[in-house]
Amino acid sequence: MRLILLGAPGAGKGTVAKLLTSVDGSVQISTGDILRAAVKAGTELGKKAEAAMKAGELVSDDLIMGIMGERLLEDDCKAGFLLDGFPRTIPQAEALKVLLTKLNIELDAAVNLDVPRDVILDRLTTRRTCVDCGAIYNVKSSPCKVEGVCDVDGCGGNVVQRDDETEEAISKRLDVFNEQTAPLVGFYKGEDMLLDINATSSDAVVDAIKAKVGI
Repeated sequence: MRLILLGAPGAGKGTVAKLLTSVDGSVQISTGDILRAAVKAGTELGKKAEAAMKAGELVSDDLIMGIMGERLLEDDCKAGFLLDGFPRTIPQAEALKVLLTKLNIELDAAVNLDVPRDVILDRLTTRRTCVDCGAIYNVKSSPCKVEGVCDVDGCGGNVVQRDDETEEAISKRLDVFNEQTAPLVGFYKGEDMLLDINATSSDAVVDAIKAKVGI
C-alpha cells in the first residue's frame, strides 16, 4: 500500500504505521527518518541538510523533496510506503504530487486520523520517554515496572516527561497543526484521495485502511 498518514500530534500515526508495515511489508517513512538517513549516508543532499541543521536553520522544502525522491526509489519502497506526518503543508503536498507523478507512483489514499483534542491531550500528557534509548511509556496504559526507570534490557535510563509534552506545550503544538497542517485534509479531499477515520482504536483504523485498499 502507498499511503499518506495525516493527523495531529498524538493521533496515533506512528502506531498505525507500525501495525500496517506488518500487513504487506510497506515501509514507514517520516521526514526525520529520511533526513537522518541521508546525513548518515553522506549523500550530497544529506550534506546540505546537515549544514542547514547545524546552522539551526529549517531544511528547505526543495531539499526535503530531493531527499524524499531518493528515498522513494530505494528497494524497500517497492512493497509500498507509509508517509508518516508528511507532507505538513500545502506547498509540500503540491511538491509531493509533482514528485510522485515524475516517479510514476500512484497513492492509494491520504488517511486522516481524526482524534478528539481531549483524547490527544490525555495521551501525550501521560506519555513518558527514556532519555537514553528513547523507549516510550504511558503512565496509564503502559507504565514502567519501576517508576522513572526504563524496562529495556541493558538500559535502565531515566524515564521522563518531555518538555514538549506538558499540557501547555501540547496545546501550542495542536494550534500550530491546526493552522499549518489541517488544511491538508481539504487539499486531499479535493484530490478525491481522502479517507477520514474517526476512531481512537489503532486496530479499528488499520481495519478501515485495509478495507479501503482491498487487503
